[in-house]
Amino acid sequence: MAETMENKDKKFVKEIADINDNFAQWYTDVVLKTELVDYGPVKGTMVIRPYGYAVWENIQREMDARFKAIGVKNAYFPLLIPMSFFTKEAEHVEGFAPEVAVVTHAGGAKLEEPLAIRPTSETIIGTMYAKWIQSYRDLPVLINQWCNVMRWEKTTRPFLRTSEFLWQEGHTVHATAEEAMEETMLMLAEYKKFAEEVLAIPVLCGKKTEKEKFAGAEATFGMEAMMIDGKSLQAGTSHYFGQNFSKAFEIKYLDKDGTLKYGYTSSWGTSTRMIGAVIMAHGDERGLVFPPKIAPVQVIIVPVAAHKGGVNEKCAELSEKLKAAGVRVETDDRDMSPGRKFNEWEMKGVPVRIEIGPRDIENGVCAICRRDTFGKAEVPLDRAIEKIKELLSEIQANMLEKSRARRDKKIVEAESLDGILKGVEGQNFVKAGWCGCRECEDKVKETAQATARIMCDEEGVPERCAICGKPAKHKVIFARAY
Repeated sequence: MAETMENKDKKFVKEIADINDNFAQWYTDVVLKTELVDYGPVKGTMVIRPYGYAVWENIQREMDARFKAIGVKNAYFPLLIPMSFFTKEAEHVEGFAPEVAVVTHAGGAKLEEPLAIRPTSETIIGTMYAKWIQSYRDLPVLINQWCNVMRWEKTTRPFLRTSEFLWQEGHTVHATAEEAMEETMLMLAEYKKFAEEVLAIPVLCGKKTEKEKFAGAEATFGMEAMMIDGKSLQAGTSHYFGQNFSKAFEIKYLDKDGTLKYGYTSSWGTSTRMIGAVIMAHGDERGLVFPPKIAPVQVIIVPVAAHKGGVNEKCAELSEKLKAAGVRVETDDRDMSPGRKFNEWEMKGVPVRIEIGPRDIENGVCAICRRDTFGKAEVPLDRAIEKIKELLSEIQANMLEKSRARRDKKIVEAESLDGILKGVEGQNFVKAGWCGCRECEDKVKETAQATARIMCDEEGVPERCAICGKPAKHKVIFARAY
């Protein structure tokens, strides 16, 4: 008996784990099977393959334009940092010491001073800012760099946590504390808009606890995204440093009143971890589901009965028109069945699929299928460009609303430690009162394997700490996290 299309589909989907039964394995299967990444030869590293790197390029392009629109300029700083730089800011070096990779030999000889492979760039950038900034006229300094960093992680997973990853890190200097804090909050707001408008991921933003803040910061603000399994992923952070780094690295300026003053600094960053967020916020049992704005391929055209006259020509004609309209489009003219192609491109998360066969050409139509809902419709070929552009916008908006609705249903309140435990075990974000003491925060980690993601005091602080019962100082979102 010939194998039916339905059976072929089921067989193909079995190549990835069931998203509902084994989410972690589903994630690994999907990133490898769709050729986003492969494992590097050094433990904990990943090779970002062309399909995955195209996602990063789209993220980078969209984000970079937003940075430049608010006056941020790009630069590049060295990969290697003298170890002595890290000792200048004690809290910073203590926070990163376990993750720092160190170069001790080069050119066949031992180095006079070991060099750190940057885990982050506050120290090298602070050193250069001290050299460049002389007067109040030099401020503010708003610089970002796109680069790689290395943090020697013990447990790794592609995109989410690897020893080497790609990111952007902004570093700014201001004349006053108010300006530096304003910059910190501005970038947090920019990240939030980017996550929602481009990645189609609704996020929650707020201040981190002392335990969770960045090493060396006076205050850290995080952007937390809920994944399908109810865990949180920190998708971006913005830090207010005050004068911690400016004093450590002598970043001074001559003010209008003729006195030397230390600047106030901020830093903010996102990374290829955002790709992991997109995978785990939107994926389904068939694989990836990409928002159109970052999809490497927005439209895939699949010829049906390609051996029939005129089919390939019509596909090529439509492809050229879509490219001219600014759509990222490819035509799959490989020698394999259309059904197999459908399944592969669905797994790869392409937002829109177009099917064109002899009968479609005869009727002057094409079949359009959307990945987010699997909806299918016939569209006149002479209106296809207009319809597809409308559909891409519709898919982008629908993915955000779908993700927001799922998240909002999974945010619960708790008034006790047991309530927090039950909440996170139910794959929820849990809002609860917290007295502010480290012991209570640690107890949640020990009991529920959950951490304080952000504080949301603006919503109103509960009367009592859910852990110890003492008066609460903050309202916190607790969740299990990646």
